[in-house]
Amino acid sequence: MTDSWEPKLKLVPPHQHAKFNRSPVPVTVTATMLTLNGLPKSNCAGLSRRELLQIGGAGLLGLSLPKVFAAEQAGAPFAGGRAKSVIFLFLFGGPSQLETFDLKPEAPQEIRGPYRPIKCRTPDLRISEHLSRLANISDKFGVIRTMSHTFNDHSGGAHYIQTGKRWHVPVGGGFSATPQDWPSMGSVVEYLTQKSPENIKRTMPAYAALPNWLGRLQEQGQYRRPGQYGGWLGSSYDPLTTAIDKRSDADNPYWRNCMDEELTFEMEGLAPELEVGRIQKRVTLLKQFEHIQKRIDAGDADALDHHRKRALSLVASGEASRALDIRKESDAMRDRYGRHLFGQSCLMARRLIEAGVRFTTVHYDCVDGYSWDSRRVSNDVKNHLLPTFDQGCSALLSDLDDRGLLDETLVVALGEMGRTPKANGVWGRDHWSSCFPCLIAGAGVRGGIVHGSTDAHAAYPESNAVSPEDLAKTIYWALGIDPELMIPDREGRPRPIVESGKPLTQLFG
Repeated sequence: MTDSWEPKLKLVPPHQHAKFNRSPVPVTVTATMLTLNGLPKSNCAGLSRRELLQIGGAGLLGLSLPKVFAAEQAGAPFAGGRAKSVIFLFLFGGPSQLETFDLKPEAPQEIRGPYRPIKCRTPDLRISEHLSRLANISDKFGVIRTMSHTFNDHSGGAHYIQTGKRWHVPVGGGFSATPQDWPSMGSVVEYLTQKSPENIKRTMPAYAALPNWLGRLQEQGQYRRPGQYGGWLGSSYDPLTTAIDKRSDADNPYWRNCMDEELTFEMEGLAPELEVGRIQKRVTLLKQFEHIQKRIDAGDADALDHHRKRALSLVASGEASRALDIRKESDAMRDRYGRHLFGQSCLMARRLIEAGVRFTTVHYDCVDGYSWDSRRVSNDVKNHLLPTFDQGCSALLSDLDDRGLLDETLVVALGEMGRTPKANGVWGRDHWSSCFPCLIAGAGVRGGIVHGSTDAHAAYPESNAVSPEDLAKTIYWALGIDPELMIPDREGRPRPIVESGKPLTQLFG
């Protein structure tokens, strides 16, 4: 997959691809440093004039004193939120707006593409003929037609969409996560959950990623795509990640039925079926977490212990083992979602939120180097991508609704970009981040609505453009998290969870 679009395709030799490498981050602690969210702090009487000036002025990124003190309230998040949990379906590579939710049948052939819109339960929605299941339940979800940003790059777009923050690496400048990345929305949820008093009673993590970390099945796993990790919050707030392998380099488990032997959904580095007593007695336990050690920053002294304790707690409780056992579901339910990896991962996401996970990301990864990055002549969009997304997403929404969970679960589905309105010479579409769609449902979202309008070629928003910042603030707001919240990084400096934008409260009833 080429990560930035230019008029001429530029090939990057494999040996030049950036690797995942979290470089050491120094941590400086002073005796009177003000810290937040229940960490040690001095009161106002004990602060020096210099420290007060730093708090009130540019010394802490320009924060005012009231904003710093407001950040202390982060210990009681999720109050009054419409959503108890979020399922984030991330379609990595960039689905085309013109082949999904914004078809333009009146446009010239080189614009409108090969597919036709079909009738659905939303009068103003032009949905693809290959999304028939979603068309039948379009009254359960809304569509934002006007997602838009200027980071026309896969890794940078992945960071932007999952964090609400533009990546600090320039377009085309890298592929993998760095310690300076902004924390994912899921990592912020994990952080706030760990700081909450109720966390003492929790055994399940607040943030999970399925079926793999993004990039694991791409190019022999050489990419650790940004946006899915804790970033400057620290790796203690990375997601609990499962691992599903593919059969060969040419295999794509998202496009075929998977066997039960493959769908283990094991915690990365720790199989859930291991006997608790045997795990606790083994002196070689640390070796099971060597993969975590490689990802721990030098400034995260306690992160490894945190990962050990969390994994052991999950195994000891047995709750994770039960939640991650897809065989607990009936054959009829599994068939309903589809036996392909995307469908089974959507089903697993439902199981995890039932078990108490607050934020679950399902990665529809780009296994073959293209997939949703549909720049070449191929029937993959028609034969594989649209049918598997249609089945998995529609089953998830209907299943949640049947169980009474849709009212308290926010479901969001989108890619990091869209596709060029004009097809290329081999009938594919290139990178285009100026306009692309987002499906949003549940937690009070008004079903059957379309937000925003686009021009005649679905190239640019004509009204109500939505930025990644807007989307992030909407998700935080739905969860009951103050979108203006400040939280401290690893050096104790308060940072906003999202720097700009506003929540789309008008989408909710």
